[in-house]
Amino acid sequence: MDVGQILTLTTHKYPNRIAILFEEKRFTYQEFNGRVNQCAHSLLKMGLRKGEKVAVLLFNSNHFVEAYFATAKVGGVFTPINFRFAPEEVRYILNNSDARFFIFGEEFSGLVEVIRSRLQKVETFISAGNKKVKGSLNYETILKKSKKEDPAINLSERDECQLMYTSGTTGRPKGALITHGNILWNLINTIVGREDQEGEISLVIGPLYHTAALNNHFTVPVALAGTSILIKRFEPRSVMETIEKEKVNVISGAPAMYHLLLALPNVERYDTRSVIKCTTGASILPDETKERLLTLFPNAKGVYDVYGCTEASPNITILKANDSFRKRECVGPPLPFLEVRIVDDKDRDAPRGEVGELICRGPNVMKGYYKNKQTTREALKGGWLHTGDLARMDDEGFIYIVDRKKDIIVSGGENIYPREIEEVLYHHPKIQEAAVIGVPDQVWGESVKAMVVLKKGETMKEEEVIEYCKNHLASYKKPKSVEFVEDLPRNPSGKILKTVLKEKYLNQRGEKT
Repeated sequence: MDVGQILTLTTHKYPNRIAILFEEKRFTYQEFNGRVNQCAHSLLKMGLRKGEKVAVLLFNSNHFVEAYFATAKVGGVFTPINFRFAPEEVRYILNNSDARFFIFGEEFSGLVEVIRSRLQKVETFISAGNKKVKGSLNYETILKKSKKEDPAINLSERDECQLMYTSGTTGRPKGALITHGNILWNLINTIVGREDQEGEISLVIGPLYHTAALNNHFTVPVALAGTSILIKRFEPRSVMETIEKEKVNVISGAPAMYHLLLALPNVERYDTRSVIKCTTGASILPDETKERLLTLFPNAKGVYDVYGCTEASPNITILKANDSFRKRECVGPPLPFLEVRIVDDKDRDAPRGEVGELICRGPNVMKGYYKNKQTTREALKGGWLHTGDLARMDDEGFIYIVDRKKDIIVSGGENIYPREIEEVLYHHPKIQEAAVIGVPDQVWGESVKAMVVLKKGETMKEEEVIEYCKNHLASYKKPKSVEFVEDLPRNPSGKILKTVLKEKYLNQRGEKT
């Protein structure tokens, strides 16, 4: 079994069901699979070989999911790029991944021109859109020249399918190699954990360059002959109108998305009786928000809270709807086909109820990091994936995430790594030292705060620091606030104590630590 067969099998069973809705376009499974196969044959004709990377820079769209299944069917390795990345970040991933094929939306043609001359491996540029882009093939044109039959490529569960980049504490993104088998086992775990049913209509709002959106929110409906409504840009009013018009059954997203929906004026006027399931992830959804969601969606029985990471394809635990309020601030039990342990610094099992690092192993765990053997050995030490997340397990085997060992900031569902921002700040000629922390944000979950020590005699304004970061990083990574301080607290070995900075910030605001 391979990932491409998921679509092929569903098409054979339900050719006339609606598979994809994107803006004004509707595709039946037969139409969707036909376009996927045309894309697959086009890639083969252009010389794609098994195991080669196909990079894409696309918004959520039919082009994105067509390119994904096409790449999977011919044995390529699908490599999506965060469309919020700055040009230098995109260039790094294209070069690091060794991608020869690059499919991008016409909206990004300007960005592509900026980096084109410094791309080391890309040979074939394909632009998806109506206008012609110089030096690039047109996506629709190449599809028209190819046949709609399934390509005859033999694949196994051991073959690589995705190269999913996730930022690392070193400041450079790491590429997690995920196999067909990893995705299939994640699919099984997700269906069991979220209690998904055949034929559901699902909103796909989260960006598909994330494993959660691609492997959970999108692949599950395809496997169960459901309908996926692809949302290009999240806009609360448009989402609520879509729920009412299309009779949506499943809505998934980070807590920030739900906060923005609930903040919409007169949101209760929409007919939401079709929604029977809400799923969330990335950070804890407050109980108050859960209660308001269940008022907004009266036929949902609770909220499914999903915990995972890119390296696990991504799911590790799922809290089912009927446990939403019984297990507060909980992410559920480990999924069925996966082992989870809570361990101390020497990888010894911690007693129930005590905090330790969450590690796991199972058929959904990645093959390793691309071209990074040392980091792979560290992450998969002893055959167990070390998540870097601190957690505890209760007497019923339910997991509670306590903190993030690696200082990750989760803002609006995006993982932001402080060291990457700190490295940018240290390059500013006026800045002596910097520390970046995540602080509570009612809408986004967390926001980025920079603590800056200026060089002697220098002065800066908060806006200067934020603008400087914006020019060197994706916009969502820039600090939302900056505080200038005389010095930074350190331990005896000289390491900056970010816990002290966070406690000080919370105490100043009168919040609990």
